[in-house]
Amino acid sequence: MLCRPPRAHRAFRLRYLPRPILLWYDELMQAPTADELSTNPKVKDALEKAWSDSLPHDAKRRHEEGGWVYVHMSSGEVAIRRAKPGATAAIDLANPPVVAGALVVATFHTHPNPIAEGWNPGPSPRDTESALILGVPCLIRAEDGVHTTGPAQRRGGLAGEPGFPA
Repeated sequence: MLCRPPRAHRAFRLRYLPRPILLWYDELMQAPTADELSTNPKVKDALEKAWSDSLPHDAKRRHEEGGWVYVHMSSGEVAIRRAKPGATAAIDLANPPVVAGALVVATFHTHPNPIAEGWNPGPSPRDTESALILGVPCLIRAEDGVHTTGPAQRRGGLAGEPGFPA
């Protein structure tokens, strides 16, 4: 569940680590994929809590809920932070809070508006565009399940500064 090492470590790895360890090390350094995150118990719980909080059955008060998925670099543990509630069909996920020792690996939000009223439950073009710009996958909980859009995993792996990848 971790990512590719920074380029500075590549020369060391190639020179000093045997091939089987290199393969294991590279696998550990990968950022989790959107598919892996969508089956992670903490992420699943966060998606369901956001879905409930978005009031999908209340036509007057339904709104988008969401937040960010982090991976702690020291342990590989997943952490969730919630954003402020959004509007009927929008939420601002552009400014994740800094979580010490962790990197953002995905965003998530809800699409609480019903298909029966003509709403698209899947990713909007704006969802896809923002996920590609932010450099992390976006998971969307809607009435028909969970959808994903954007990159398959965090751009650049788990290297870099807190927040979104550069």
